[in-house]
Amino acid sequence: MDDNKRRILLTSALPYANGAIHIGHMLEFIQTDIWARFQRAQGHECHFAWADDAHGTPIMLSAQRQGITPEQLIERMNEEHQADFRDFGLSYDHFSSTHGDANRELVETIYTRLRDAGHVTTKTISQFYDESEGMFLPDRFIKGTCPRCKTEDQYGDSCEACGSTYAPTDLVNPRSAVSGTTPVMRDSEHYFVRLADFEERLREWLPTGVPQSEVANKLGEWFEDGLRDWDISRDAPYFGFRIPGTDNKYFYVWVDAPVGYMASFRELCAEKGMDFDAWWGPDSDAEVYHFIGKDIVYFHTLFWPAMLMGSGFRTPTSVFAHGFLTVDGTKMSKSRGTFIKARTYLDHLAPDALRYYFCAKLGPGTADIDLNLDDFIARVNADLVGKVVNIASRCAGFIHRQHDGQLADVLPDPALYQAFIDEREGIAAEFEARNYQAAIRRIMALADRANQYIDEHKPWQMVKDPEQAGDVQGVCTQGLNLFRVLVTLLAPAIPFTAEKSAQFLGQPVALWSDLDQPLTGVALNPFQPLLMRVDPDKVAAMVEDSKESLQATDGAADAPTAAPALDLADEIGIEDFLKVDLRVARIVRAEAIPEAEKLLKLTLDLGAEQRTVFAGIKSAYEPAQLEGRLTVMVANLKPRKMRFGVSEGMVLAAGGDDGPFILEPDDGAVPGTRVT
Repeated sequence: MDDNKRRILLTSALPYANGAIHIGHMLEFIQTDIWARFQRAQGHECHFAWADDAHGTPIMLSAQRQGITPEQLIERMNEEHQADFRDFGLSYDHFSSTHGDANRELVETIYTRLRDAGHVTTKTISQFYDESEGMFLPDRFIKGTCPRCKTEDQYGDSCEACGSTYAPTDLVNPRSAVSGTTPVMRDSEHYFVRLADFEERLREWLPTGVPQSEVANKLGEWFEDGLRDWDISRDAPYFGFRIPGTDNKYFYVWVDAPVGYMASFRELCAEKGMDFDAWWGPDSDAEVYHFIGKDIVYFHTLFWPAMLMGSGFRTPTSVFAHGFLTVDGTKMSKSRGTFIKARTYLDHLAPDALRYYFCAKLGPGTADIDLNLDDFIARVNADLVGKVVNIASRCAGFIHRQHDGQLADVLPDPALYQAFIDEREGIAAEFEARNYQAAIRRIMALADRANQYIDEHKPWQMVKDPEQAGDVQGVCTQGLNLFRVLVTLLAPAIPFTAEKSAQFLGQPVALWSDLDQPLTGVALNPFQPLLMRVDPDKVAAMVEDSKESLQATDGAADAPTAAPALDLADEIGIEDFLKVDLRVARIVRAEAIPEAEKLLKLTLDLGAEQRTVFAGIKSAYEPAQLEGRLTVMVANLKPRKMRFGVSEGMVLAAGGDDGPFILEPDDGAVPGTRVT
């Protein structure tokens, strides 16, 4: 074990103070927390400090819609976020807000130093302006038709249908997402940081600060054309910090957001009497690590270190990027119930179950992580409950019933115990490298050996044999010591189970060095269940509680007038019609169901996900005729369990004398596009 004590500061990407925490967020926060707990378990000084990202136009507009101030909104969200974090067992030392005084002071200090050193310049730029609202529009608040694929209702910076990126001015028929009016172009003076001033130093820092090759390679592409000046200002009205020396210019949210890492830690230093400069000063020998999603690498590996270099602060030791979270193989979906909020998960399931599953899936790279719900149930129940917790429950009963809860004075097989603790170094190396999945594999291999030991000795049979009954205490003491090793190694991932285990053993399960001495000759506390099996019904209930109907956001002002000669069903109002979410879908597979007279099984591609739909069109089509064709489906229809499976929507079809005919949009339509 390494006796050199390190000083480590960890941060996670700042959650935006405009919405609830979901399990996609929790993937990153749990990854960070596991590393923090692991480092403390090695005896190192490790702090975890971060904050809510509290500035920007979306927060300003959201507060207006709710009839409250931005300050009230971000305070409420901060409380909700921290409640989720605590209940998920995040061991952060401090959580703040980027709207605090500490952040304002640091932002102004960094800006002033950059400006005085000549790294800030001004330029006049043209951008869209909403005359109705009296505000310049950020890219994400401009919508229009994609200039590439012609999909409507796309944002001003990228198309969700074809993936193209472009300038807001490239949009066809642009409109303000705030007022719905057509914006105009206006000139405005903006402030820029000269990133090119730091190009040489950034090139030197990147090989050490960005350890993941896939990220470093991408960054190398951004240097090929030279680093462009970075726009750090926004025009009023804007919720944020005003730029010193101006009346109506504010710092862009990505200026003050990363500074929030420093500000949160500065507040912690003030509380604990620590020296902030010893951690963030240019000569600091402390280690600073940022855990982030791969979508914000650019900001953390170019803008952020450049700001620090130009203002006299140290740069991060490393920036660790991770992939996105999918659920059951697809992007999280509100209609499917797989867009799961942290609180919804906690209402149904134990936090350690998800923490363990994420740990078992996470590696050091940027590959996406899939939460397969069936695998989640099976893996947690088999590994944590079946292999680890089961050791304690099996052995505790014999110790309490036969030996008054007293462990034996010596281990019957000290070599086996030594073999277990000898694995610490290798497992620690995997955790250190953030290769959590490899660490879990090694720990579970030890769990198999522990269970093999108990199965070979069979204390449930020994207790019935007068000649062997006296050895039961030793066998169970050995088993419980192996359990203690396992739960100590797993404690960074399963803190709640570890704490319950510590109460049962009467000893902490925190420091890995404590395992040098086995637990013998002491009394155990009464055994209480450490972790319950994951109930599939609770998982299903969680998914059901997470479902939201997809609401159409645009529609005609008036309902169409029907011809009086038609035999109509009961009339509905426009509010009812707008609840129906119609989407273009491509039929990627069509299958006949021999037992069904009318049904075909269709697999529909909606762009971001695929659905299974059973359609009564067998009399009109051979399956091969349908594959590759476009159609229109009702995307927010509640899934229906049928004899042949679950139907996840409805295909629109028109009836006729020769059978039903599916509705087909033009060939240029893009799957997933809303039909209005």
